[in-house]
Amino acid sequence: MRDRTIKEFSRLLDIMDELRVKCPWDQKQTKETLRKLTIEETYELAEAIIMNDYDSLKKELGDLMLHIVFYSLIGSEEGHFDMGDVLEGINEKLVYRHPHVFGDVSVTRGAREVEENWEKLKMNEQLEYKPVLSGVPASLPATVKANRIQEKVRGVGFDWENREQIWDKVTEELNELKHEVAAGKREDIESELGDLFFSIINAARLYEIDPETALERTNRKFISRFNYLEQQTLAQGRSLHDMTLDEMNVIWEEAKKQDK
Repeated sequence: MRDRTIKEFSRLLDIMDELRVKCPWDQKQTKETLRKLTIEETYELAEAIIMNDYDSLKKELGDLMLHIVFYSLIGSEEGHFDMGDVLEGINEKLVYRHPHVFGDVSVTRGAREVEENWEKLKMNEQLEYKPVLSGVPASLPATVKANRIQEKVRGVGFDWENREQIWDKVTEELNELKHEVAAGKREDIESELGDLFFSIINAARLYEIDPETALERTNRKFISRFNYLEQQTLAQGRSLHDMTLDEMNVIWEEAKKQDK
């Protein structure tokens, strides 16, 4: 298994070297032109994970691997680094940040303690002080970014003592939102809605639920139920525009039963 993996990875490197020389499209690519495509490939990988589609997962991992090799090739051409440097870097990082596996550090509180140690070691690596949240990419989608922010601050001990405490915070934010809705000032409503979202994402993290995955599953569930509503309406020779909300809800409840 390991020999085959090494052989195929080496073959990929050789293929990319040749494409870079002989293919007009590959020749003109830069890290800037690849960036958008890499983002697309990452979302396609996430889609395969959500769908639990292993055939697609294998394909999308290959596509993403191609991009990693491509960026490394460009880095080599520009004299900055090559694929060997990339692999050596991640290997050294993994060994250094897992002293409980490769060193003499003991872990007594499980994964939580590992994450805390990871953040402490990461800060020790920095030659000069950088804010704890400086490593959170600005371009992340808001839901993912909120979750990452909360994970980062947890790593330095800024977190709830008991996860059940988060529900008081969610209730507090909901009540503040209701107050601002009654007041009717758009900016304040938006601010409190954002605070409520942030608290709910925090609750998801505390209960080990990925908020992005949870919301996407709900999106898909809604689409499935609405498609059922639409199909049943058309089968009756009717239009959704001509139906009352109560009539729609009858079919919606049928769709919910179909899910079960």
